[in-house]
Amino acid sequence: MSTNSRKSAVLKRDQAAAPEVKTLTEQKGSNYPPGRMLIASPLAVQEELAKVPPGRVIAAPVLRAQLARRFGADYTCPITTGIFLRIVAEAALEEARDHEVPAWRVVSENGALLDKLPGGPERQAERLRREGIEVEKRRARWFVTNMEAVGVSP
Repeated sequence: MSTNSRKSAVLKRDQAAAPEVKTLTEQKGSNYPPGRMLIASPLAVQEELAKVPPGRVIAAPVLRAQLARRFGADYTCPITTGIFLRIVAEAALEEARDHEVPAWRVVSENGALLDKLPGGPERQAERLRREGIEVEKRRARWFVTNMEAVGVSP
């Protein structure tokens, strides 16, 4: 990654628009029903990550539900939340603060590790193992094996 692209992660995080709730009056796709949809921000995502304790993981839909509740929305946009999660992880890595911003604790609803975080699922698996979370590789994907025990509830 070049210096310019790495700097842009911090700028994207710090200069992003504030969270905004938009009202959709009609269905815009399967993930976008009518209602109050939150477009979060990288900093809002980072603040929610700080609430996930060591030794626990949070499924992306639970993260989005917590954000929606916090900002008085019905749901949070899944696409932008994923983008913001990556921005936060990349900015923390750039600032050598990735140990302080636990983006590695976010997993898919089924416990699958994420492909888009810095270092990929292998690095995420390593970080989770250090916290005592069981992970295993099934075919080509990594999964948390004990989601019921370590997953944060909505």
